[in-house]
Amino acid sequence: MRPVDLAREHGLSTQAIRNYEDAGILPAAERTFHGYRVYTATHAQALRAFLSLVPGHGHQTATSIMQAVNRGAIDDALRLIDDSHGRLLDDRRTLQAVDAALRDLAPVPQERGDTFIGPLARRLGLRPATLRKWENAGLVQPRRDPRTGYRVYSAADVRDVRLAHQLRRGGYLLDQIAPLIAQVRAAGGVAPLESTLRDWQARLSARGRAMLQGAADLHAYLGVRQPCAEAAGARSRAYDCT
Repeated sequence: MRPVDLAREHGLSTQAIRNYEDAGILPAAERTFHGYRVYTATHAQALRAFLSLVPGHGHQTATSIMQAVNRGAIDDALRLIDDSHGRLLDDRRTLQAVDAALRDLAPVPQERGDTFIGPLARRLGLRPATLRKWENAGLVQPRRDPRTGYRVYSAADVRDVRLAHQLRRGGYLLDQIAPLIAQVRAAGGVAPLESTLRDWQARLSARGRAMLQGAADLHAYLGVRQPCAEAAGARSRAYDCT
């Protein structure tokens, strides 16, 4: 097969195919007498495997997986896949924690105007040092007055502080609260967060399904690659199986 034959199936450019080979995503191709690349069914399956891995693992990890496979480091490739599944599991646990925390929240009153750290701490029965600790943990992000350098808490900042205060009283740790506050901040409040959580769940499910498809296509590639690698090793040449 020519580069264009591989490229056409996936709507890629021939330069992309050459780049994938140069990056180690595809195994090295044989060359004709005139230096033209000759690809085989093995290369076609390698390309399918890589493109299938990308949606679930990301481009960088998918590249590293294929590079490891093509240099014969199968265990390294499997470890990369395990790490990626571990990150997905962590994301699922974070989503579950956020969902559970939201169910425990009391309504947060709408705040108006700005306030400073002292009045806010007194209103909530907290110490200013506690608010500074929460700021360092990323739970709240007050701006600084350009003249005095004092922290200025907007209405959204006060909302985040109130949420953090409720969750701390509920027994949540700071590293458990931070993802929730980040989601509330991104959604623009607690009310819109329900749809955000549904979207988040849908993305995680899609990522999990993509990982399954990537595993299937990688398994198929390993099935055609192994006989080729053994034959190539016997001839001291790279993958010329068709």
